[in-house]
Amino acid sequence: MDLRRDALEILKQTSRTFYIPISRLPLELQAAVASAYLCMRAIDEIEDDPDLDNPTKAKLLRNISLTLQAGVDGFKVDDFSLGLHTHYPLPEVSIRIGEWAVLAPASIAPRIWDATAAMADRMAYWAINNWAIHTEADLDRYTFGVAGAVGLLLSDLWAWYDGTQTNRTQAIGFGRGLQAVNILRNHNEDLLRGVDFYPDGWTANDMQLYARRNLKLADAYTRSLPLGPALGFCQIPLTLAHATLDVMAHGEKKLSRSAVMALISQVTGSK
Repeated sequence: MDLRRDALEILKQTSRTFYIPISRLPLELQAAVASAYLCMRAIDEIEDDPDLDNPTKAKLLRNISLTLQAGVDGFKVDDFSLGLHTHYPLPEVSIRIGEWAVLAPASIAPRIWDATAAMADRMAYWAINNWAIHTEADLDRYTFGVAGAVGLLLSDLWAWYDGTQTNRTQAIGFGRGLQAVNILRNHNEDLLRGVDFYPDGWTANDMQLYARRNLKLADAYTRSLPLGPALGFCQIPLTLAHATLDVMAHGEKKLSRSAVMALISQVTGSK
């Protein structure tokens, strides 16, 4: 089995938005970014699973973290299986997290394992505390833990691949801004499962302002990137995030599929 090709197929099934920029990356960088994205998508699906109670989510996430922390001495793909296979129907992307972990090139894999392990622990904390967000500081902690840290990881991947250096505060804003847009877009669905990521007293307008403040950092981050794979990767999700905020400000729930594809074609220069 060609694991990289299989990973791209799973990626296409879980997020076409990220499949497109990842599929356009040079092969070695593609493997690293796909590994990172799928590992983090795997734990995100556990955090969001409507059929798992919070203590179970926390236990699964912590077990994944501990398994990844053993990566320095080498772990087996099957080391992840026992806890996950007993909790169907977890999605395939979660069940196969061990395969995504070993997809990464050996020279950068430990950084991806470290980032995923740390994020799994943070998600476990928020799950066991039922995502209790009361203040903007709480929101900052959550959006850093599950997304701002992804921005830092991406910066490390760019530096590993071709030496591209970035502003790390702006990198955090990149991840945090994208996450804030997701919170806005999924707010009603989150409320139905008993989770509210808005600080006390906040409205959608407050979250819009929070997202836009962080997307300003994301804009600066992207402008600082030289022509190359990092810029090509970052432009697509950032463009879609801005467009999503704009349509939501006018009362729409999200971008239409046709609008998404038109924007991607505009960014990539494809037809």
